[in-house]
Amino acid sequence: MPLQGFCSFICCRHGFTLLGWDYGEKEEEESFELRSKQEKPTCNVRGPLDISLTQPVRNASGPSSLSEIPEEMRSLIIEKSKGAIEEDAEIVVKGWLYREVHGGWIKMRRHWFVLTQDSLDFYTSNEKNARRLGSLVLTSLCSVIWPDKQSYKETGNWSITVYGRKHSYRLYTKHFNKAVHWACAIQKVVDSKAPVETPTQLLIRDIQENKCNAEAVEHIYNHNPILKHTERPLYSSLLPFPYGSLEHTVHSAKGYTTLRDEAVKIFNSLQQLESAQDPVPLIQGVLQTCLDLRPLRDEVYCQLVKQTSGTPSPDTLAQLRYWQLLSCMSCTFLPSLSVLKYLHFHLKRVQSQYPDTEMDNYSAFISEALGKTKGRECVPSWEEIRILINRQEMICSVHYPGQGCCKLPISSHTTADEVVKKMKERLGLQLSRNIFALFEGNTYKEQAVGGSTIVADILTRFENLAAREPESEHQWKLCFKLYCFLDTDSVPKDSIEVTFLFEQSHAMVIQGHLPASEEDLQLLAALRLQSLNGDFSTHTPSSRLEELFPSHIIEARALASARTAPAKPVRCPASFLTGALHAGLWNHTTMHKLKAEECLRFQCRLKEEGAAMMASIVERWKTLQGLAREDVMAAYLSVAKRWPGFGSTLYEIDFYISTTGSFSQRLWLGVAATSVSLYRQGEPEPLESIRYGLISSYGASDSTTFKITTGDQEFIFETSKLNEITQLMTAYITSTRRPQRPSLRTESESFSLGPPVQELPSHPVLKHSHTHGHSNGT
Repeated sequence: MPLQGFCSFICCRHGFTLLGWDYGEKEEEESFELRSKQEKPTCNVRGPLDISLTQPVRNASGPSSLSEIPEEMRSLIIEKSKGAIEEDAEIVVKGWLYREVHGGWIKMRRHWFVLTQDSLDFYTSNEKNARRLGSLVLTSLCSVIWPDKQSYKETGNWSITVYGRKHSYRLYTKHFNKAVHWACAIQKVVDSKAPVETPTQLLIRDIQENKCNAEAVEHIYNHNPILKHTERPLYSSLLPFPYGSLEHTVHSAKGYTTLRDEAVKIFNSLQQLESAQDPVPLIQGVLQTCLDLRPLRDEVYCQLVKQTSGTPSPDTLAQLRYWQLLSCMSCTFLPSLSVLKYLHFHLKRVQSQYPDTEMDNYSAFISEALGKTKGRECVPSWEEIRILINRQEMICSVHYPGQGCCKLPISSHTTADEVVKKMKERLGLQLSRNIFALFEGNTYKEQAVGGSTIVADILTRFENLAAREPESEHQWKLCFKLYCFLDTDSVPKDSIEVTFLFEQSHAMVIQGHLPASEEDLQLLAALRLQSLNGDFSTHTPSSRLEELFPSHIIEARALASARTAPAKPVRCPASFLTGALHAGLWNHTTMHKLKAEECLRFQCRLKEEGAAMMASIVERWKTLQGLAREDVMAAYLSVAKRWPGFGSTLYEIDFYISTTGSFSQRLWLGVAATSVSLYRQGEPEPLESIRYGLISSYGASDSTTFKITTGDQEFIFETSKLNEITQLMTAYITSTRRPQRPSLRTESESFSLGPPVQELPSHPVLKHSHTHGHSNGT
């Protein structure tokens, strides 16, 4: 396109002067971003976006007058006299309100307020010739804070706050309806205003419109310093943000102020990166701010594009710091569509200008990352940031039953499903009919990880937990385990999958989640010893009892024995003093002594019961001489499978006997391949079994209540594992509804857990869906 074709751009760009002047908080300081000091505007040069963006001339008394502004821009200026109320003004609402006054002994003053389509004004009275005391011009960036109960409790009045560019009004009234009426009216005026656009936004749009014209684009960059690297500070944000503080939001507790102020602070942090010895803390701080304050993400992307455009010394470490932060941003957050297009254009432009350089390499890395990023829940850890700034992959440790561990390379975008697929390939489990999943947990807790969860987010949480408890022995880790037990009979004897079944079955036994007789539990403990140590020997170190046998059985025995043992009589002191005070003190001391003695008896009985049980287990162990590990695991599983519910995952619930919730009892809910069942804790036979084909709906009815509905029954219970139960039921139902093929399931048919554990599945599963339930296709 010839240069003279861009003459039409010149007129609209004269508005940059006024926009920049009105938008900035410090007009004199920020003008360096809006004009080039080396170039002065001339009348005879007309090119594409030939804009010097100079400020209006101002005299000592204040801003420039309307006569000094170009004729075509005067229509954008609203001049308001300081005189009386105008009868012909378009008044939206008017009335008496109290305004908060800062300073002095008077806290609130009563004024006559008038809301028009352009401003909110207040006067000395409602008379025709009343003097106007103040005016707040309304734009699309103004914000209104609605009345809340807290201000009413503190002051006895309902308050609304209106934020403008330079100042704000906090208004009070005795009547709630009146406060709401004013808030609605002001908000409606604000919403009716055209969006305010900054010079940066307008230039981004022009670059997109002329991206195919290299000459025009270069002219835009050369004549607009606001788009290029600067060593001076920024005094206003590049993008528009609503006026007002964040005091009314949840983020105020973290020390944030206004979005505009935070944008300026971030630019200062960006400039500090150039001289930082270790950039990781600064980078993580910027990322954390973007995570907390979502509107700032576009702003930071624009600032980084600015600081990586027209750099004075490309490929120096100081300038590459910006690219390192941009790499971390691209792996954590996505910008809005308009900024994303601008960013992609910038990356291609840099690659064409600086081929075979570090800037070229970073641009390629960022472009690829932007195509994979879906948004992170956590800010990358220090380790991840150090890896990202070098454009490398992380190494993730994934444990699996049998004390095994795999080291897998992952990126900032790798999901749990992708790790499960890699683990199945590493362990040769592609043809297994069972479903595997990642679990996160420590010694005490464990939960499945949703298939779409970003693994790097989990590792970040682990790092944060370790930082809070550096000396803890129960560190969190990722485990690869069986999730759905669909086929426990046809697993090859020499397969690693047998080890999975063996180890996870033993974990169920230790947790008390595999009901069996005491004789069977002793046999299982002996088999466990044989699998760990081989044949019995007096020189072989024995495992701890709590690693072999359910500890709750030993504790129950010891407690019952301690309570039935005769208590020793407590002898009165030889010199006993009478009186109520001494009697009360003696009684308290006596009770404390009795409790201490009972606790001591329990500890003694616990040791005795444990020693007796361990002796019985060792005797059984001696009978297993010569049994190989493969045979031990097969024997162990054959005993465990005597329980009809083998393969069920048990959850502790409070089951309601009636729908009114008047009666409840503590039960187990067993989720298995074909049904869900209710068990009394410790009993092998279910009280009730519900096949999936009979379930019409299931799901959470509130934050703690789960409901399963069949044709004529409702099963209601409370549990803290709502998401886990829903997810596991959905996994089993989905696997049973999938059409069966004659051959074993291949790698491409692997099952996905779907959404993260923290979310309820959103896809339909069952037929008649109730609230938060799922509908069935049968």
